[in-house]
Amino acid sequence: MPRYAHGPGEDAGMDLHAVEAAVLEPGVPQAVPTGLAMELPAGYEAQVRPRSGLALKHAITLPNAPATIDPGYRGEIRVILLNLGRTAYEVKKGDRIAQMVIARYEAVEWEEGVLNESVRGAGGFGSSGR
Repeated sequence: MPRYAHGPGEDAGMDLHAVEAAVLEPGVPQAVPTGLAMELPAGYEAQVRPRSGLALKHAITLPNAPATIDPGYRGEIRVILLNLGRTAYEVKKGDRIAQMVIARYEAVEWEEGVLNESVRGAGGFGSSGR
C-alpha cells in the first residue's frame, strides 16, 4: 500500500513500491507494476511523480511526470520509469519507485468567444525580458 515516509503532516506524496524486479536499460522507458488499483471520488486525481533521490543518485525519472490517474481508472497503477544514466539500473521488488499525491481538480466548461485584454497579451516564453 502507498504510505507516507514521515506521515501526512510532513509529506505530500506517498511512496509507491515495485511489486516485481525490473532492469531499466538506459534510454528505454519501462512500465513497472505497483500492484495497486484504486477508486478515487469524482473531483480528485492522483499525480505520480519522480522520487528526487532516484533522480539525483541514479538519473531515474518519469517521462510523463506528473502522470495523472483519473477517477474513472480502475486498472493497476504502473509507473513508467526512464533511466537517463549510462548504465542499467536494477529495480528490486519492494523498492520505492515514485511518489503519489492525491489532488482536487475543478471541471471546466469551455465557451467560444473573444478574450479579455491583459497586460501580457500573447507574450510567451521570455516575454518578461529575462
